Amino acid sequence: MSRILIVVDMQKDFVDGSLGTKEAVMILDNVANEIRKDYDCIVFTKDTHQKDYLHTNEGRHLPVEHCIVDTDGWQLNQKIEEARKELSEDSYVLLNKPTFGSEELVDLLKKHDEEDHIDSITLIGLCTDICVVTNALLLKTAFPEIEIRVLKDCCAGVTPESHDAALTTMKMCQIEVI
Repeated sequence: MSRILIVVDMQKDFVDGSLGTKEAVMILDNVANEIRKDYDCIVFTKDTHQKDYLHTNEGRHLPVEHCIVDTDGWQLNQKIEEARKELSEDSYVLLNKPTFGSEELVDLLKKHDEEDHIDSITLIGLCTDICVVTNALLLKTAFPEIEIRVLKDCCAGVTPESHDAALTTMKMCQIEVI
C-alpha cells in the first residue's frame, strides 16, 4: 500500500508571477509542510508552455504568457523547491504537463499501482479551479476505488469564489475535501 501526493503547478508564475495571487502566496508554508510529510511518492506537476503559447487555444482564451518552458516563471516556487530538494531522488517525480489535466499523470500512477498498490492519492497546489480539479477528476475516473483527497488549505484558486466552487464540485464527485 502506498500513499501518493500530487503537488500541482506550484510554479513562480502562479504564486507571485504573471498569474500570481495573494491566496497562492498564503498557502506556500502549508504546501511545503505537506511535502515534508511521509508519502511514498510525490509527483510535482509543472504547467509547461512553449514560446508560441499566445497562438494556442488556451492562449487565445487566457492571453497571459505564463510557465513558458525554461523561463524563471516556469520554475517551482523557491519554498517548494527547497522542500523538494529535501526529498530523496527516488521518492519524487517531476512531470511537465502542456494542459490542465495530465493523462501522463494517470499513466504514471497506473504503473505505480501495478507495482505497489495505491491506498490514497492526495492533491494540493494551484489552481484549485483549473488544474487541481481537472487532475482530481481524471484520477477519480481512472481510480474509482482509491481514496482521492484534496487538502483545501494547500490549494488556491483564481479567486476565493472559484476555489470554493471547485471544492464543491470535487465533493459532489466523491473526492474527499479536507
